[in-house]
Amino acid sequence: MKRIALLGMPNTGKSTLFNRITGGTARVGNWPGITVELHSGKVMFGSDLVEIIDLPGLYDLHGFSDDEQVVRHFLHDNVPDLALVIVNATQIERQLSLLLQLKQLNMNIVVLLNMADEAKKYGIGIDDKKMSELLGLPIFLLSAKYGTGYAEAMLSVTKALRYPTPGMAEQLRSQLEQDVHLETEMAKVLQQAVHIPTQMPVNITEKLDRLLLHPWLGLPIFFGVMYLLFQGIFLFGQPLQNGVSWVFSWLREAAIAPLLSFLPGSLQGFLLDGLYNGVSTVAAFVPLIVLFFLFMAMVEDSGYLSRAAFLMDALMARLGLDGRSFVMLLMGFGCNVPALMGTRVMRSKSMRLLTMLVIPFSLCSARLQVFVFISAALFKPDTAALVLFSLYLFSFAAAILTALLFKHKFCNDEPFVLELPPYRFPTGYQIVMRGWLEIQHFLLRASKFIVSGVVLVWLLTNLPVSAAPASLDTLAGMIGVFLHPIFAPIGIDQQLTIALIFGAVAKEIVIGSLSVIYGLSGSALNGALTHHLDWVQAYSFMLFTLIYMPCISTIAILKSESKDLRYTLFSIAWSLVLAWLTSFIFYQGARALGY
Repeated sequence: MKRIALLGMPNTGKSTLFNRITGGTARVGNWPGITVELHSGKVMFGSDLVEIIDLPGLYDLHGFSDDEQVVRHFLHDNVPDLALVIVNATQIERQLSLLLQLKQLNMNIVVLLNMADEAKKYGIGIDDKKMSELLGLPIFLLSAKYGTGYAEAMLSVTKALRYPTPGMAEQLRSQLEQDVHLETEMAKVLQQAVHIPTQMPVNITEKLDRLLLHPWLGLPIFFGVMYLLFQGIFLFGQPLQNGVSWVFSWLREAAIAPLLSFLPGSLQGFLLDGLYNGVSTVAAFVPLIVLFFLFMAMVEDSGYLSRAAFLMDALMARLGLDGRSFVMLLMGFGCNVPALMGTRVMRSKSMRLLTMLVIPFSLCSARLQVFVFISAALFKPDTAALVLFSLYLFSFAAAILTALLFKHKFCNDEPFVLELPPYRFPTGYQIVMRGWLEIQHFLLRASKFIVSGVVLVWLLTNLPVSAAPASLDTLAGMIGVFLHPIFAPIGIDQQLTIALIFGAVAKEIVIGSLSVIYGLSGSALNGALTHHLDWVQAYSFMLFTLIYMPCISTIAILKSESKDLRYTLFSIAWSLVLAWLTSFIFYQGARALGY
């Protein structure tokens, strides 16, 4: 099978092009360093089945960051049949150097000048035919976002695959020793094939940045935008959630229960009260999760998160971190795993370790499901949005406190460099794909952790058979009683304790386990929680869930990225201690005030 490698600097649109070519699952975001794994997809070019590899962005073949080393090792050990070099046409004067470095490797190359539509708006003129003649490479103007020039470029790729790259380990070795004549060749290409106006026209990006990057107004505006995002989730998502919940309840009563009526009572209870209730309760929150990621996709691809990193850099520097650490925290809102991997763009090991220590406090999408569910059950919609927003603030507070306490242990002096891309709005295709990928991710987890978790919870709450279901005499009850002295001071009862234990495997299991523990689903479960918990207990439970140990997947990545078991165990222990102390202070303080 032939192989195509996508190469280029960060923020050139490589992952966008990858998704357009393959319909694959590479995440697309509008800030540098988003691609941290070797994403691959298979597609037909002519009569050939070709593997497309989306490599991490790199600025220079001489670079020493993990991402740059990954690319260099890949090119050395897995010579691609074709290299698709993606260049941001709006920054061609800066990005041409990497193209010339890659050209020296004697690779089979096709060059795509991406974002050609934006370059035209800036008044940048590029003669791709002249540039192709000067460099001796096929070069095409392209907009990966809108597909302009895509067909012609892919036809050239099909032709280029007929002449695969020869082995080039020796060229790579010698090239890394010293680049020759690059500046002269670059100046010649820019002079003869590129026209850059002496003064760029004032555009919407500059006008928006005057407000959004204002030294006093910038941060309040950012947090205001995030608050409005949460309000939108509840405003549009709750009716959808209620509708899905009603459908599952109707399906149970009208079809599933009658269909299983011939089975023994214990087996019916397992299938209906255990498996069906648990999975359907979690599934009812898919609309809210999809909405969250649709909204976040708009914010991410707009370029606004890069501005947030810039705004937060001064504060993060006082914590021993920088703006990139803040970007990784924001990435953690989706999932902690890719956020931890994203720290590879940092050259300083101390910076990486401190950033990885704070990332697990990000309110990930799995925790979001738990908080949306409990907030919707115990609070009015307006209050629920405020509760959710406050939990995001607590996640930042936990990260800030952790960084302050341990910054002297992980000292670094690496400078902070971040590109500010122009503001963009994602296309409908990108938004829909992002939502669909999140549904796929949810269904994948539902088929593994969630189903296994709710089944195990049902067994623990129904065994031994002589005990009343969900009573203190069951295995779950015994565990809850044993741990009660630890959790009672923070307002968490035996039922919630069991949910927390299973939440350590995957936070999505928490909702399903509550459904199994109470033997209810949908609005009935909401009513049970309202009856058993007051708002102080519920908020204390959410605080603990927010801060205590991350899921198993995150812990595994934390260990593999840090390559240090002691560091990983320390991270887990610290999060447990901080979670208990935070919930204790809140719960006991609220009770002392008479709530």
